[in-house]
Amino acid sequence: MKSAYERAMERFGQNDPLPSLSDEQRAELAALSDKYRAKIAERELFLNGLVEKAAAEGRYDEIPELKTQLAREVAALEAECEAAKDKVRSAAG
Repeated sequence: MKSAYERAMERFGQNDPLPSLSDEQRAELAALSDKYRAKIAERELFLNGLVEKAAAEGRYDEIPELKTQLAREVAALEAECEAAKDKVRSAAG
């Protein structure tokens, strides 16, 4: 009987286990996560502040645009983070 991990790997067409990471690489991945989490929080605080300011001033037409901008920037930062993590992971393999 196959484990859930083995079945998942078959589904994705991979038979090799994931490469093991060194302690240094794990620390680097954690540092990248922290760095990008902070960047995302900074953008959320800034843009949510603009949303609150626009609402307080009655500029309701700007709110959807600001929320879209926030979603776009968060997605871009998350993609940037994953790309940086992939570079670290590829160095392991």
